[in-house]
Amino acid sequence: MILYFVRHASAGQKKLSPRKDEKRPLDAEGVHQCTQMGRILSAMEVSVDAVISSPLKRATQTASLIANEIGHEGKLNLENALRPEAKYEHFRDLLRKYSKYESVVLVGHNPNFSEFLGRMIVANGDRAYLELKKAAVAKVESEQKKSVLHWLLTQRLATACADASVAEGSNAGVLSQNGAGAAAFAEYSKGKKKKKKPPQTALTTRSRPKTSRK
Repeated sequence: MILYFVRHASAGQKKLSPRKDEKRPLDAEGVHQCTQMGRILSAMEVSVDAVISSPLKRATQTASLIANEIGHEGKLNLENALRPEAKYEHFRDLLRKYSKYESVVLVGHNPNFSEFLGRMIVANGDRAYLELKKAAVAKVESEQKKSVLHWLLTQRLATACADASVAEGSNAGVLSQNGAGAAAFAEYSKGKKKKKKPPQTALTTRSRPKTSRK
């Protein structure tokens, strides 16, 4: 099962009233972040079977905008297990509920979302903390109680890709850090879709070595 962890995008200042805070929408920057990140995911040919979101407005807006950019036409699934106060046990129950799907987008909040990601990729019940900044996306492959983090795409990297020149010479600094796919992502995010799929290794971390099963 492929999981795309997406933290909601920028949504202004937190409201003092919990009820009003649940209805806090994305701000202009947040809408731009979602569009930009969605276009990069589309350029990477990301396709999912389901989009699942916390019911809070800033999360549902993030989910809807990204789903639109990657061409997902299914309904938006709302789950309390992705609310900011949800526990890891609730999250595990959610994964079992959607286990029939091969690939899903999960949209949630910190601090628990970073915790969920960290706990998935560390064995033996240990914990790791991988910070998911706003509008960041992490791809995790989970199979038979083993999970591997393939890549983590931050908004800073997305912006660098969007701002980079397509010409390789002027992209030297970005390409040296982020891979040969950065130029393709930049051109797509400016609205010029490229038919050629950027190499996924551009944003992929070193995979965990395969071990024999006993």
